[in-house]
Amino acid sequence: MKKITYALILSLVVVSGLVFANSEIESGISKKLTQKPIPAVERKIALKKWKATPDSIVYKNWEESPAGKKVYASEAKIRKSISDFTNMDGIITSISLPPDSRLGFGVMVRINGEDYIVSFGPENFNEDQFWQLHSLKVNDRIIIKSHSVSHAPKYSYPILSGDYVERDGKVVYKRVIPKDGC
Repeated sequence: MKKITYALILSLVVVSGLVFANSEIESGISKKLTQKPIPAVERKIALKKWKATPDSIVYKNWEESPAGKKVYASEAKIRKSISDFTNMDGIITSISLPPDSRLGFGVMVRINGEDYIVSFGPENFNEDQFWQLHSLKVNDRIIIKSHSVSHAPKYSYPILSGDYVERDGKVVYKRVIPKDGC
């Protein structure tokens, strides 16, 4: 009987020690992941270093090329709708993104005669929202709202973040903002 009691007490001590150690490790990791904002001086230094790299030169050349100017002109057409987070009427032109795209799940949409990539980010098959997005078809009329537009030399189109999509008066997708703010 004494052996069983000692074995139970020993196993209880080992398990509680493991639980305590695991909580210490997790709290230490979360403290390490919190980053402080980069001071303005350091940002300027980093930007100056980047401007001297070959990537910067390629990017500058792209900005001044006809393709880069076209992307910037397309962005300018929707900038007010982006900043005001208002509705943009669009027609789906493709249900897949350009080849070798690394934007996650997305569709191609024509808004005011210009083509845009609407990216919804990495696809999470556990979310019902992505299943509803898969029901979209070419030539569907949709209403899009977005908080941001970006661009990259790799793509010939501006990239809208898909924050809200509506089809036939029904919400197809609405981005869920994480509770931790990231």
